[in-house]
Amino acid sequence: MSDLDAGDTVALTCPACSPHDDTVHEVLKPGGTATVRCNDCEHVHKETIESTTTVEKRVIVSQGGESVSTHIDVDPEEQVAVGDEFIVDTPEAIFQARVTSLELQDGDARPDSAVMEGIEAIWTRAVDNVSVNVTLHPNDGSRDESRSLTINVPGDYELSVGATESFGDDEFTITGLLVRDDAEGYRFDQFDEDGDMIYAKDCKRVYGVDEQTTAWSAW
Repeated sequence: MSDLDAGDTVALTCPACSPHDDTVHEVLKPGGTATVRCNDCEHVHKETIESTTTVEKRVIVSQGGESVSTHIDVDPEEQVAVGDEFIVDTPEAIFQARVTSLELQDGDARPDSAVMEGIEAIWTRAVDNVSVNVTLHPNDGSRDESRSLTINVPGDYELSVGATESFGDDEFTITGLLVRDDAEGYRFDQFDEDGDMIYAKDCKRVYGVDEQTTAWSAW
């Protein structure tokens, strides 16, 4: 039997919109085979949700230079690793979060993976909406001077080398992409060939050519 109640939320895959990644679901009818509804696409389906003994663990979610602390109930035997993503439900918002660091109860080390029972705190960053740093060079070919800006985009926004992007008054062509240390599935740490693509949530920095001016004195 599940120990969930109607109205509770749970992270599950959705057969309609997200068969491989968890999304937030609302429990409509609890039980061993619960009726749940996906919050993303509102698809209603049944899932077997087994009851487990849980422990409470602290989770810190960072987003845009600010942090939110909350607690989640987890299976004490569950293995968690840096780079894992999961749903964190806080009073402020519901986040898709990626693990960036694990703090153990003994405080001796920050391992890449650990069993939940021995963890003191899970440090994460929000990846559903992210801020990405951009370094721009003048479009006259000079690289002696540069300027920086920050763009705010959905985590699954595609950034591609060679693409021209516009954000407000800024327009630039991407020349390089630097991959974050906690991102997985990429062959290289940096990409600079036309057509190379990474997701915004995996991008540490974008390099580009400013398409707005050839004269840095204008700034």
